[in-house]
Amino acid sequence: MTARILVVEDETDIAHIVLDYLRHAGYEAEHVADGPGALARLTGPTPPDLTLLDVMLPGLDGLSVLRQARRHTDKPIIMLTARVEEVDRLIGLELGADDYICKPFSPREVVARVKTVLRRGMAQAPATAGPPVLALALDEAHWQVTLRGAHVALTPREFRLLQALARQSGRIFSRAQLLDLAYGDTLDVNERAIDSHIKNLRKKLKAASGDGVEWIRSVYGVGFAFDEDAGETQGSGQERQAEAG
Repeated sequence: MTARILVVEDETDIAHIVLDYLRHAGYEAEHVADGPGALARLTGPTPPDLTLLDVMLPGLDGLSVLRQARRHTDKPIIMLTARVEEVDRLIGLELGADDYICKPFSPREVVARVKTVLRRGMAQAPATAGPPVLALALDEAHWQVTLRGAHVALTPREFRLLQALARQSGRIFSRAQLLDLAYGDTLDVNERAIDSHIKNLRKKLKAASGDGVEWIRSVYGVGFAFDEDAGETQGSGQERQAEAG
């Protein structure tokens, strides 16, 4: 079944380019140019399978659309924004954004992110036949994690940390960002506590998968990222990059 993508963007030139790339990739794509129109689509009887939502919109800004839409739909929403400040990214994630793409962006990057987020959503949905698309599944309601069908016992901190990383697989998070996401308002925690949790997470994920795969990678001098494809094609990063493009 072809996924339906809604592009919410008031700059028509940008919107038309993104629409062309999405349609070329095999998706059904439609365009809305303002906040009220986007909210009407997202809260209607047949919301899109995924929405690309600009932050700066006429009538109603993207974060307000996101906040209200999350009361009606859990379909993935990727924010498009020229606001690169960390606080905007964190606010969007807290409101329920599934990913962020900062302007200026490559249309091919947009298509790659759409593919990744849709795959992640398929993996978290109940399976009807065959194995899940992705190995990792997080049950946020019961604080449970399974990896390739094996239960992974995590502390609440480890769960929040893995949740933050897995929601945006491939994205590199700094220690400060992960500290905000995993510890919230706790102020007396050193950033190096993240290293300890990452070390424990790696051990537990390795033990569950049983094959020594590094699910969480370190980026020297920057931070950490979760690799949802690590168990599928270990060592074939170039092939995954070509497929995404």
